[in-house]
Amino acid sequence: MQLSDFDFDLPEALIATRPARPRSSARLLVAEGDRISDAVVCDLTDWLRPGDRLVLNDTRVIPARLSGIRARDGAEGRTEARIDVTLLEPKPDGRWSALLKPLRKVREGEEIRFSDDLSAHLVAKAEGQGILAFNLAGDDFDAALSAAGAMPLPPYIAALRAPDAQDREDYQTVWARHSGAVAAPTASLHFDDALLARIADLGVATTHVTLHVGAGTFLPVKVADVTTHRMHAEWGEVTPQAAAEIAATKAAGGRVIPIGTTALRLIESAARDGTIRPWRGETDIFIYPGFTFHVTDALMTNFHLPKSTLLMLVSALVGHDRIRAVYDHAVSAQYRFFSYGDASLLIP
Repeated sequence: MQLSDFDFDLPEALIATRPARPRSSARLLVAEGDRISDAVVCDLTDWLRPGDRLVLNDTRVIPARLSGIRARDGAEGRTEARIDVTLLEPKPDGRWSALLKPLRKVREGEEIRFSDDLSAHLVAKAEGQGILAFNLAGDDFDAALSAAGAMPLPPYIAALRAPDAQDREDYQTVWARHSGAVAAPTASLHFDDALLARIADLGVATTHVTLHVGAGTFLPVKVADVTTHRMHAEWGEVTPQAAAEIAATKAAGGRVIPIGTTALRLIESAARDGTIRPWRGETDIFIYPGFTFHVTDALMTNFHLPKSTLLMLVSALVGHDRIRAVYDHAVSAQYRFFSYGDASLLIP
């Protein structure tokens, strides 16, 4: 199984830099069995049935992108350098791992100021990352970060435009609850309150789980043999209530449909022995063709990057040849790709 098996040509013009408005007006490609249908997200209920259950990732994206100043007094006087920081994940001791650019310009022990209220000291460097100790914690930290930070747009969007105030709303789901993600569960961005109401009226239930999406979701696969790729780890939780709801739906013959690959990875992590159970911790589950799904019956997801682990995941769900046909159709029909793009509903 080679990395080249998951490559395809994508015109740059199909990379979405802004979402559809309203959210549920995005296009929806439905691949059910051997059929492909072109629809709109607000028509999702046409493919759902009473007794189905949607699994929603309720992580909340933090404004993890910061720009600060490192000041240093030396023989030549006071010098300053601008340092760009992207927070990656909190450590148990309250410190944060982060990407610093340029990392070489900051010495261990030095302070970076992001605003009048927010600053951090570089505690250590390791594996191309920095460990930061902030001057604030708890609600005070959250408030200062909200004021100083920007939403951490994916690199393929950030390369085309800078984040702005509109991304504060656009890059957050309507059901976001638990802060900790540095990337959005993007299939969920297509839902609004009106669509959720129609889904509930149909008799389709929803269950919330939490997976804090990390920046590692954008890391490229660098090995030719994809089975040797090492996945990044992300923290998640399936509560006892969530596990019971999903198990009850399976027992009653309903379909369990995660909204997004993050929700899918989490529930499959919690069901590796064949039965969904309460689960909490870090998962580095890697799903590629040959994987055995124990919970997932269908998946709603956006269109993913060539050679990405997420493209391998959807290939595992519906088949490599089937995904190639789906993506060929999406490109020819000019669907919008990636985080702010359109969606697909994959029903094996």
